[in-house]
Amino acid sequence: MNKIKKFFLQFQQSFSFVFLLKWTFICLLIGALTGSTSAVFLWTLEWATNYREANQWIIWLLPVAGFVIGLSYHYYGESVVKGNNLLLEEFHNPKKVIPFKMAPLVFLGTILTHLFGGSAGREGTAVQVGGAIADQFTKLFKLNNLDRKIILIAGISAGFASVFGTPLAGAIFALEVMVIGRIKFDAIIPSFLAAVFATYFCDVWQISHHTHYTISTITALTPMSILWALLAGIIFGLASMLFSKSTHFWGVLFKKQVKYAPFRPVIGGIVIAVIVYLMGTTKYIGLGVPTIVDAFNIDLNSYDFILKILFTSFTLGAGFKGGEVTPLFYIGATLGNALVWFIPLPMGLLAGMGFVAVFAGATNTPIACTIMGIELFGIESGVFIALACITSYLFSGHTGIYTAQVIGSPKHLFSKIERGLTLTEIDNQHSKS
Repeated sequence: MNKIKKFFLQFQQSFSFVFLLKWTFICLLIGALTGSTSAVFLWTLEWATNYREANQWIIWLLPVAGFVIGLSYHYYGESVVKGNNLLLEEFHNPKKVIPFKMAPLVFLGTILTHLFGGSAGREGTAVQVGGAIADQFTKLFKLNNLDRKIILIAGISAGFASVFGTPLAGAIFALEVMVIGRIKFDAIIPSFLAAVFATYFCDVWQISHHTHYTISTITALTPMSILWALLAGIIFGLASMLFSKSTHFWGVLFKKQVKYAPFRPVIGGIVIAVIVYLMGTTKYIGLGVPTIVDAFNIDLNSYDFILKILFTSFTLGAGFKGGEVTPLFYIGATLGNALVWFIPLPMGLLAGMGFVAVFAGATNTPIACTIMGIELFGIESGVFIALACITSYLFSGHTGIYTAQVIGSPKHLFSKIERGLTLTEIDNQHSKS
């Protein structure tokens, strides 16, 4: 009996070694390609932002850029127009390999959106590029459906980690985002390997850099400060819900009112260009990184977060390309900055809490966002970051920016939401009732 146990133990260890070797090789390829692409993407995005700010007249050409983006997806990219949701759908119901054209289409679409003045982020682009690159190895290595799910997670992890410079958060995000309330532990090794490799290859080119944020003051952990952190988390969660519903609202409205898809970003571009001209500021378009940095140290307008919600949800709803995460950072940081007027916590701490907590509520990934907060701001603020993220996750409800997310576990015991439903199906049920 002991010999049999020893044999099976050795067999298991041999299998683990083969598994590790296999995925190290595959993730090295994914990491090298995705990380390098992210480096080029970040550099190009920085160039586009700087050029737009130095030549603000170019914003009047946003409708033209929108028409180009709309035409490219209507006639060439219809199979990949769902973006991040397509990755989630293929994970839950595998049908066919993600077309590689997703990568160049979303890359160019995002650069055009930022160059001409749309309000969008970069995470969606990086995740789609990572997923599209990774899935090409499905055919090359003749992977089965189980391995294909793992490789999709690895691609998402690589894209997210490299574009933000947060390998731990990127790895957890890819594991956590697929199913609400569940984590894919069978993909934990590939997810971490892909995240680490991609972050390394993004940095090694030294053609782009990640923004550094600092929380200068941390308050003592007391019963009252914990309660204030929970209250802030509730507010951040409601802001997450507002953003998700706003993006959905504009998307549905444009589809109903403008039947020809390429015209949607044209109309959206005209509206944005006129509003930016009338407001006389570019503060609410693009990534908004300077404002995010200021939110940690300087009093800002109390309405900044609302305007960013409107600009970004309208931009994405009209059909422009990019991600939601950096705008969510903006919304959370500026909202936290405004909360300092009635929540007695340090400004930088509230901004940092909002930075990741609004993101946590909108993507339903509280663990990944907590890890991201620790990676970005340090362990000293970790408890407050965690309290804000988990509370935001709870109070954002069963909504989110990724409508193909599946409910693995409802957010509370009294929820009537059934497991296995997507956020789209839940929204349709609510609409009918």
